[in-house]
Amino acid sequence: MNGQNASSPIDNLKERLSREPASDIKLALRNEPEVQNLARSIDEHDIIKILEYGKEPAVEISSFSDQILGVMRTNNVEDSGQLLMQLGKIMDRFDKKDFDKASGGLFSKLFKRSEKMLDRLYSKYQSMGKDIEKVYVEISKYQSEMTETTTRLERMYEQNHQYYLTLEKYVVAGELKLNELKTTKLPPLEQEALNGDTMSSMELDSLRNAIELLEQRIYDLGLAKLVALQTAPQIKLLQRGNAKLIGKINSAFVTTIPIFKSGLIQAVTAKRQKLVAESLKELDRRTNEMMSKNAKDIAARSVDIARLSGAPGLKIETIEECFHIILKGIKETKAIEEENNRLREEGRQRLQELQKKYKNSKLQ
Repeated sequence: MNGQNASSPIDNLKERLSREPASDIKLALRNEPEVQNLARSIDEHDIIKILEYGKEPAVEISSFSDQILGVMRTNNVEDSGQLLMQLGKIMDRFDKKDFDKASGGLFSKLFKRSEKMLDRLYSKYQSMGKDIEKVYVEISKYQSEMTETTTRLERMYEQNHQYYLTLEKYVVAGELKLNELKTTKLPPLEQEALNGDTMSSMELDSLRNAIELLEQRIYDLGLAKLVALQTAPQIKLLQRGNAKLIGKINSAFVTTIPIFKSGLIQAVTAKRQKLVAESLKELDRRTNEMMSKNAKDIAARSVDIARLSGAPGLKIETIEECFHIILKGIKETKAIEEENNRLREEGRQRLQELQKKYKNSKLQ
């Protein structure tokens, strides 16, 4: 075909399928040597061979649709839902008030409470950080699994396309043979039977039976081809849903959670610095009352210490923003998963119905 590699007829046919009407493709396939050889291989005298014509690709597409159903039945969606619920419970423990400026008071009260407050703060957010890390690891694994599934679906889509093209060739070859039987072999036998030839009458009955069986077989292969055709968009829907999930997981969790964890560490450290600074500031004030001669010098140092220790590297607003991003990601991911679950269920039901029709037609 105009210098194209002889090893890529399927690729050429796929490209034509994407840009030409199905009727034109069928007409083109009639001239394919492979299709003509398939038509010649059909022996109208061998009933068993007619009944098994195209059996291999038909069985393969039926088995392949079961694989798609298997992918639809995976419990990744349910597992991810549990992860999101767990992450949501962890995020509920975050309280912005924990990092607000401590209320003023006497030095003795501030000094006594600060150490206990810091212990509680460290304990709470250290535990929260560990829990987030566990969920983060699981979410990262889930993202990797979704990426792997998407790649596998792409291979399955390609394989499904190959099955469809193979079945199309078998259907066209069967139609060629059917046309040959009806136009070149059937009329002479009918004429001879009308003339009273007994042997011709027997051959005519056999030929009519073969034509009927071949028509039924072509119909069965057409149903199998329909299963392949209906499976393709289901695969693409699964891929699209997975891509949305991967994008949302990456933006809302994989990127944001490490920033949120780092922010927690800095925020707790900043809180400690603020409490120490407040304690020192109050101590300086009381000392200043007792030592008026050194008031200016001590006050200046207190301000310097407060300035140095009071400014955190990461603002609490950034932590709060990360918090809201994660919560928003949980809601949006749940919505995407529910939509994917619905599409999986619809696709599973459609494929099962097609398979039932296909199997019932074979029994008739």
